[in-house]
Amino acid sequence: MKRLIVGDIHGCFDEFQRLLDQAGLADDDGIIALGDLVDRGPDSPRVVDFFRNHPRARSLMGNHEWKHLLVRRGQMDPAPSQELARHQFTTEGYADALRWFETLPPSIALPEALLIHGCLDPAKPLAEQRPETLLGTLSAEGYLRRHYPQPWYELYEGPTPLVAGHHDYSRAGRPLVIRDRVFLIDTGCCYGRALTGLLLPDFRLLSVPSRRNYWGLAVQRHGLKGKRPPADPGIDPASAGE
Repeated sequence: MKRLIVGDIHGCFDEFQRLLDQAGLADDDGIIALGDLVDRGPDSPRVVDFFRNHPRARSLMGNHEWKHLLVRRGQMDPAPSQELARHQFTTEGYADALRWFETLPPSIALPEALLIHGCLDPAKPLAEQRPETLLGTLSAEGYLRRHYPQPWYELYEGPTPLVAGHHDYSRAGRPLVIRDRVFLIDTGCCYGRALTGLLLPDFRLLSVPSRRNYWGLAVQRHGLKGKRPPADPGIDPASAGE
């Protein structure tokens, strides 16, 4: 059985469907998203519906799913990307999505690889990782930068390869692979770059180009005050925090 691991989709349903076509999965193959299914792109509801209802699909929780839960609990105000996604859902559909977000795990350990959305503290085993680190919150990323002389992904020494999303670390719409042990596969689809997947157990990378810079168009079309898309959104603090 094969598994397709998919980087941050961010509402880019059409690109996700083209990636599935490219993967050529059989009926019994699995699909796992690394989180950040929603926000910024044009069709968050269809992406969520796919992973909620497909019998062989599942997803991690990303920091953007987590933010929607924090907004519901009154622990933060919605950022423009959350407001954009919220208006794409019906009232009932959004409530169902939030209930489903609550069930999403922060990590999945497969025989071939460890899957996370955000980051990993290289000094701690998986069981001792803070949820904020696995989600890649700004505070967790700041902690890792302050406490380690190199990027966390360059220090990973776990027993199996690691697959993560969260940022376009290459800053060029290409996956970043470290020593064939760390596969960073968010490639900025919602910014007009690409959507990337990793086929296990062969560790074969697949990618489809994005149709357009959806987030840039949304900012311009809806006048999202103070949220001009950064020139290079790979790991820009403005894009990471929002």
